[in-house]
Order: sequence, then structure tokens, then C-alpha cells
Amino acid sequence: MAVLIVTIERSGLDRYSQEIAKRIKTVKIETPRYFSLKGAYSFARKLRTLDDIVNLPNQHFARYAAFLKKPFLVTVHDLARCCFNFDKETIGERILLKLDIRGIKKASHIIAASQNTKSDLIKYLNIPRERITVIYDGVDHSIFKPVKAKLFHEPYILYVGSERARKNLNRLLQAFSRLKEEFKGLKLVKVGSPGRSDKFRKKTIKQIESLGLDEDVIFVDWAVEKDLPDYYSAASLLAYPSLYEGFGLPPLEAMACGCPVITSNTSSLPEVVGDAAIMVDPYDVDALAKAMREVLTNAALRKTMIERGLAQAKKFSWEKTAEETLEVYKKVEAFDGLAAIL
Repeated sequence: MAVLIVTIERSGLDRYSQEIAKRIKTVKIETPRYFSLKGAYSFARKLRTLDDIVNLPNQHFARYAAFLKKPFLVTVHDLARCCFNFDKETIGERILLKLDIRGIKKASHIIAASQNTKSDLIKYLNIPRERITVIYDGVDHSIFKPVKAKLFHEPYILYVGSERARKNLNRLLQAFSRLKEEFKGLKLVKVGSPGRSDKFRKKTIKQIESLGLDEDVIFVDWAVEKDLPDYYSAASLLAYPSLYEGFGLPPLEAMACGCPVITSNTSSLPEVVGDAAIMVDPYDVDALAKAMREVLTNAALRKTMIERGLAQAKKFSWEKTAEETLEVYKKVEAFDGLAAIL
């Protein structure tokens, strides 16, 4: 029987293992995603005692593959650390990244969160395509659905995510500043923590001040999952101009809540939104501002985007993700059993 490692933090990366854990009958081991040196040692010792096939829940857990006795799977959500290098990495971080890559390459099979992630695995790590199965993330339709909510007095554009450079919040702020004269009272609501470093927030605040948006950007550093539909449903639109995503949960959740989506035409995002969203070049501030203006002023377009978004979101569910994951478990277990016989 496969063992699923479940991380207990609150990001989208953690939600993946938590959601499929609810829906797959298999052995689960709950663990933090971030460890102290002592915690990492304890986790490695725990892995060494396992005699079953293990599903490591994200690419950064591949660094522990050396402690596993049996063939293992790793779910790779993205290869952002291979594709982007915005931040100077410490020697320790570079070592861990190399261990992640080594573990991914050793995996018996890899679950990729999108076709784009599969392509990145082939391009950057030379993984044979037959060792990769694409299984999309899902959405919980019992939670993410249109609701009646009014969180703020003013209309607002919603952004959900961190302030890491690849999330492209800086260009969204530039585009938003170009709408302020035309749309009096319009706000930008940013839901999510800054990211792993306080310098992300400091940089964001500095840009907001330079653009004269001090009174126009509202920070909500964390919203529990059950409250997110309120933010999506009440928003005029979701703007998600990320430069790179392995999947991208916020656009999917927004569509499920009847919120029009503007996102990037890059990486995995076209796979997620299909023909339901407006996609722009994430480096083009003018195009982003133009798209937001169009959604804010064109009622017929909004209606069409909402209808298409709801239909697109129905193609994804955590039940489907879990079922397809279980099929991969069975294939790897069958291959392992055959190898033992031979």
C-alpha cells in the first residue's frame, strides 16, 4: 500500500496533499513542510522505517528520497527554482535544490501538476516522458461557489498570492495605478502573505508609495479557505498576472465562484482557464490595464466570462485528482511487484 506524505501548512502547495488525503484510502503521514535541522533528521529516520511505496507530496520533499527503501513517487508542482532565480540563494539552499533535483530524477514515477510542468521536467531535468503522468489540481465545489458577500464599501480588483518577484505584483500595481483616475474609489485587495521574506513586503510598500496608491491597496495577509469565496464572489475581477505557475489555484477558485479572471498567457495558466479568461502578456502593463478596464466597463463581457468560468471550473475537482492519483499508485505498485518477482 502506498504511503502519502501530507504537509500541514496552509499554502496551495500544502492543500494538494491535504485534499487528496481526504479522498484516498491509504496510509498517511502528516508532517510540517518546513523543518529545523533536528526535525529534518527525525523525518528522514521515519522515512527509513517505511517498507511501502511513498508519494512525496512536492518537489522539495524529493531531497529525502535517499532515505527511502522502496521505489517512490514525487509530485512536482513546478520547477520555479530551475526557471527563475530572482533571489540570491545561500550555499545551503543551492545544496538542497541539487538534492531535490537528484531525488526527482530517481523517482520511479512523477506526477506533474500540468502539461507545462511535464514539459519543464523533460526540458530542464531530461526526465523521460513515459515516467511522468499529468494530474491536475482540483477545487472543492462545496466551498468554492458563488456566494452573496460585500466585504468592502468600494468595488475592488482582487489579487490572491504572495509578493515574490515571479508573481508579478509589481506590474499589476503599475496597471492598477493607470485605472485610478477613471475609476474613483476602486481598490486593489491583496490576499496572501508576502512570502518567505519580509523584504518582499518592504519592496511592495515602497512601490505603492511611489505610485501614490497608499489609500487604494488593502492587504489581507491571510484568509482561511472557507472565507476565500467571499473575496472572490464580491470582487469585480481577479487579476493574476504571474510570470510562471506550475498550476495556479486562484484562477480556478475564482472561476468556480463566478469571478471574472484576467491572467497570463504563459506557463500552465492557459491550461487552467481555457477560453474562460482574458489572457495577456504578463510583461505588458498596458495590456493588463486595458484588459482590466474592459472587464470593469463591459457588462456583456463580464456575463460571458462568468458563465464560461463556471463551466471551466467544473472540469476540475479534488475527487478527480484523487482518483487519477490512486491509479498511478496501483501502476507503480504493480511494477514494483513484478520487479520483485523478476
